[in-house]
Amino acid sequence: MFKVTQADIEAAHERIRPFIHHTPVMSSQSINEMVGAELYFKCENFQKIGAFKARGGINAVLSLPEAERKNGVTTHSSGNHAQAIALAAKMAGIPAYIVMPETAPEVKKKAVAGYGANITLCEPTQQSREETCARIQEETGATFISPYNDYSVITGQATCAKELIDEQPELEIIIAPVGGGGLMAGTALSAHYYKPEMIVYAGEPEGAKDSYLSMQAGIITKVDKPLSIADGLLASMGDKNFEIIKALVKDIFLVNDKEIVEAMRIIWERMKIVIEPSCAVPFAAILKNKEVFQGKKVGVILTGGNVDLAKLPF
Repeated sequence: MFKVTQADIEAAHERIRPFIHHTPVMSSQSINEMVGAELYFKCENFQKIGAFKARGGINAVLSLPEAERKNGVTTHSSGNHAQAIALAAKMAGIPAYIVMPETAPEVKKKAVAGYGANITLCEPTQQSREETCARIQEETGATFISPYNDYSVITGQATCAKELIDEQPELEIIIAPVGGGGLMAGTALSAHYYKPEMIVYAGEPEGAKDSYLSMQAGIITKVDKPLSIADGLLASMGDKNFEIIKALVKDIFLVNDKEIVEAMRIIWERMKIVIEPSCAVPFAAILKNKEVFQGKKVGVILTGGNVDLAKLPF
């Protein structure tokens, strides 16, 4: 039924295993009491590059045939996927050409440069990202790797939920944030293959609610000028992801920036770990919809910790 099979997810896990961290699953008694549920946080803020995107980026680059690899790779990203592709290209010994919006956090630009990638800045719009990437592809012959709308990226991201379900097989619900949809699609696929009765939810910022609108309409519906503190979730939903999400995700919960910042702050204070705003979105959705999660065992994907410490929102 789906282009990504269980065997694909297992092959990706073996492929990337030597190059990623097997991140911890953490819980907090005070947070559990606050929400009235047992939450199990899969801490991808401790992943290589500080985010889950290392999984999909490394899988995508290592899956490329030699002929497609030789001229390098290119992508556009506000930061975490950019770092993933830059790191994977460095490991593979090929050039990486990364297009980043001028508004991307400085911490993410520096990290991408640190992996030796060639960075081109562009206007902070989807159109500018795509046009700049197309120009670079033409000039260099590099292979484009979508930040999310790519089956080898989706398959790599699916390994995150696979590890969480392996470690906590009693989970009844799993929730992740949704932007372009690579992680969400991968999470839903792992739930589908490894624990079919598990309910899958997504959290999304109100200012970038294209996934929510797309689910309501049954077709991809874009948002003009998405805006949210969750900078990692501003990308438009990809069609490959949407087919999976539409079939497997039960509901998408919307949260505003104030709720995102509050959720982020609680995790910093109670769990003593650094997470970025995009990462706090699913926990914000749980806080806002406690009745849905009441008394349940819930897996929460904490996506990353690449936050600009000079610009904390609290």
